[in-house]
Amino acid sequence: MTDATSHARPGLLANWLFIVAALVVAIVTVGGITRLTESGLSITEWKPLLGALPPLSQADWQAEFELYQRIPEYQQINGPAGMDLEAFKSIYWWEWIHRQLGRVIGLALAVPLIVFAIRRMIPQGYFWRLFALLALVGLQGSFGWWMVASGLETRTDVSHFRLAIHLCTALILLGGLIWTALDLRRLAAGHAKPAVLTALAAWTGVILFAQLLLGAWVAGLNAGLASDSWPLMQGRLIPEFDLSQGLFWAVTHDPFLIHWMHRWWAWVAVAALIIMARKVKALDRRVSIAIHSAFGLQILLGIATVMTGVDFHLAVLHQLVGALLVAAYIWGAHVLGRAR
Repeated sequence: MTDATSHARPGLLANWLFIVAALVVAIVTVGGITRLTESGLSITEWKPLLGALPPLSQADWQAEFELYQRIPEYQQINGPAGMDLEAFKSIYWWEWIHRQLGRVIGLALAVPLIVFAIRRMIPQGYFWRLFALLALVGLQGSFGWWMVASGLETRTDVSHFRLAIHLCTALILLGGLIWTALDLRRLAAGHAKPAVLTALAAWTGVILFAQLLLGAWVAGLNAGLASDSWPLMQGRLIPEFDLSQGLFWAVTHDPFLIHWMHRWWAWVAVAALIIMARKVKALDRRVSIAIHSAFGLQILLGIATVMTGVDFHLAVLHQLVGALLVAAYIWGAHVLGRAR
């Protein structure tokens, strides 16, 4: 099924994976909108097949609303605030769109993969890589429901740890899609050896991952609202934060400290990306420009998001450009790995 034959079409498969990667960027962006509009708990059941259909009648809408009225978010926050059925619909649609994009991504990977495998169009050594990406999509869907479930019984919000796992898995999937697509594109050009991950790219990736993890915690804890000034917080370089339960608890739970870490670890990530981009520039100047553009815009959007009290549009753009920064990093890491 995966033998290298004259039927292999690495260029076609590369284009397919780039399209799926674009869908992942879209779902990450919609996920940001879902978070900012507090829509994530509006659908309280996980129905992988039947859930693809939205409510089709007034009775269906009322049934969904009644399910939502049973959870703490409605009982403690939105109910007392006067949420009615029409207001519920506005948050429901964002979560529904987010879940539909997940289904589309799964189908966009699974159906072509089956067709390409049957028609022997997959180059040797790539079937299991592609299957692993498909499995990661399924795992991501499970993580999504696991995240939602954390906010259905006792909490008024989802666990920021589970949200971080859900987001970071999506970004790992994005990276895997782009890396594999770039390998396939090079194979189509006559370069059979896949790229490898260099030490510089690996360390840069670890630093960038830490920043993305902190960003997910900021989102999960609404820690972006901890300060609307920059570079100081509360008029201080280091804000007051809660150490009553120990430093580890503060580092992983206190919104003021996590906000502070996210804004300043960003510069460590910038330094690492600059070093990496300088190495990449000698090999492909376009990639260096992409990396610099992505992190430069991301820094500006992050500062603007803070100073506007988490303006909705700026916050959404911040999440979108974060995904694009991951894409640029993967591109750069791949270029470095080709040179060996």
